[in-house]
Amino acid sequence: MDEVTTIDVGGERPYRVLVGHDLLDAVAGLLPGATQAAVLHAPPLRGAADRVAGSLERAGVQPMLVEVPDAEAGKAIGVAADCWDRLGAAGFTRTDAVVGVGGGAVTDLAGFVAACWLRGVRAVQVPTSLLGMVDAAVGGKTGVNTTAGKNLVGAFHPPAGVLCDMSTLDSLPPVDLTAGLAEVVKCGFIADPAILDLVESGAHLHLRELVERAIRVKADVVSADLRESGVREILNYGHTLGHAIERHEGYRWRHGHAISVGMVYAAALGRLSGRLDEPTALRHRTVLSGLGLPVTYPAAAWPALRAAIRVDKKSRGSQLRFVVLDGLARPGILTGPDDELLAAAYQEVSA
Repeated sequence: MDEVTTIDVGGERPYRVLVGHDLLDAVAGLLPGATQAAVLHAPPLRGAADRVAGSLERAGVQPMLVEVPDAEAGKAIGVAADCWDRLGAAGFTRTDAVVGVGGGAVTDLAGFVAACWLRGVRAVQVPTSLLGMVDAAVGGKTGVNTTAGKNLVGAFHPPAGVLCDMSTLDSLPPVDLTAGLAEVVKCGFIADPAILDLVESGAHLHLRELVERAIRVKADVVSADLRESGVREILNYGHTLGHAIERHEGYRWRHGHAISVGMVYAAALGRLSGRLDEPTALRHRTVLSGLGLPVTYPAAAWPALRAAIRVDKKSRGSQLRFVVLDGLARPGILTGPDDELLAAAYQEVSA
């Protein structure tokens, strides 16, 4: 095992994020007193789940492997209900735990299952994708999708700990690694511009540093605002349109691809509303397209996307709210933009 980086997440229920190699055997150490642990995983992650289960068993914790559908198909209330049935049949108590092994969809589901079982049992997240490491597994947001939209049903449930084993990225398909970089770039624009410099000089050359920097950005934000009542909204930069695109695509698009387009749209909104300078707005397009991420979406989709935006979680009543930038690493909120401004910004995305 190489040197392990520890990143503390504060707040009402503090925990630690560990970043390093060969960390899959460390799960049991985060669950003192547990008798059983359900290990949720998608089919491609059976090997990693088996390793976690073996480690738990050696520590005296009885593992129960629970296979769930891969990707967004697993983030459904029916899948969660099946998991709860499994926990009930096995007699899981308040001292037992749920472990999520996989990408962001699996860790979202695992956290939600843990948040609801007996009104809250411990969860340990073991993200195996770049997106999961820098975004989904950190921060305590859990949830499932519904026909009304993405992540509209969920709970805030901080984990007992997060293990980011960089070794698991070695087998990640390049397209998924690139998609995960969208959330890393987001952290650069809203809080840590050094991330953008590293990405522009070669993201794959600085992958571990990028992971650690992005996690620190999120840890700082959620430590101050777990329940998204204030500053945590900035982590949704690019997500309002991004979530609408995901819904329009039936969740066939990767999350990072949708957020990439969403950030270009948010930059256009900021520039057209007189809040963001043109060079920073343009940098969104160049950085993201340089990584091979999409920066445009079809013009004909705007009516459907506009309707989907109406149910965005940041909205207050009938008033829309968008995270925009007032400059590099200076996020703010654009409240109640008119339809003409929204449409004009989308024209730039669809050009």
